Amino acid sequence: MDHQSAFYLWMVLTSAFGFAYFVYGKKQQHWLALVCGIALMVFPYFIENLGLSLGLGVVLIVLPLVVRL
Repeated sequence: MDHQSAFYLWMVLTSAFGFAYFVYGKKQQHWLALVCGIALMVFPYFIENLGLSLGLGVVLIVLPLVVRL
């Protein structure tokens, strides 16, 4: 798997997590999950570096799980 294919696969996975967080945040009125979901769906279009994208994606995926409001 080359670099570009890995990036596209990561883009699809983060968007899927983002959509799930968005739906969960909207139904449960959990604003952090909602914001992280929107960010996970949008940020891969602006960040082309795979390492930076992986780091930011992992942080956004774990953040609603760690921070309880």
